[in-house]
Amino acid sequence: MRTILDVSNIEKYYGTRGNMTKALDGISFQVQEGEFVGIMGASGSGKTTLLNCVSTIDRITSGRIEVSGQDITKLKGNALNRFRREQLGFIFQDFHLLDTLTVYENIALALSIRRISPGEIEKRVKEAAGKLGISQILSKYPYQISGGEKQRTASARAIVGGPGLILADEPTGALDSKASRMLLDCFVRMNEESKATILMVTHDAFTASYASRILFIKDGRIFSEIRKGKADRKEFFNQIIHVMTLLGGDLNDVI
Repeated sequence: MRTILDVSNIEKYYGTRGNMTKALDGISFQVQEGEFVGIMGASGSGKTTLLNCVSTIDRITSGRIEVSGQDITKLKGNALNRFRREQLGFIFQDFHLLDTLTVYENIALALSIRRISPGEIEKRVKEAAGKLGISQILSKYPYQISGGEKQRTASARAIVGGPGLILADEPTGALDSKASRMLLDCFVRMNEESKATILMVTHDAFTASYASRILFIKDGRIFSEIRKGKADRKEFFNQIIHVMTLLGGDLNDVI
């Protein structure tokens, strides 16, 4: 199985020399092609910082991050922009849709920037929309659709370019329980049917139970790791709750 993400001994410091905070402390792990990996931890544990470093939103202080064999910590300028456009798919909690564009246009935007032909764009957008169950709303604007439909639109935008790695930051945080289930079911289908590789940060144990592997972060380090294996989702949920209890975090933050 091919390694999509290789994080090696990364550290991240914030602040000045007299007031330094170590947000990430020697984290190492790999994600293989087709994996659905969740990252969990209490508030301030470093999980969002980790995702920001993998997504190149933030730069690490030391260590190495490779995506599909490419050391992304050395990329700058146009090379970095090209990497973001072609290798990463982003799914944010707050959707980040453009209100002046239709659902179709929001999904197609990244492909248009890459100067892909209109015919190919239409084919890819309809395929992504079909996978996420939003084909019927392609002509609508963001203000005309529900929160769950907005998040599925953002997810379609993330996968339409065929990225090597999809990064999801609290993707269900702004959704009700029904919309969350629908979105997570879509994630599982994307992962199982399209072999999409997903790295998802969440504080919610129910959301995390849809992943196949969970990394738990505490004080900027990997505290523990569990794999779903042959367990059903309810059993995996209970395993997650158990580890979060050992972490010493507030269960109100994870249930």
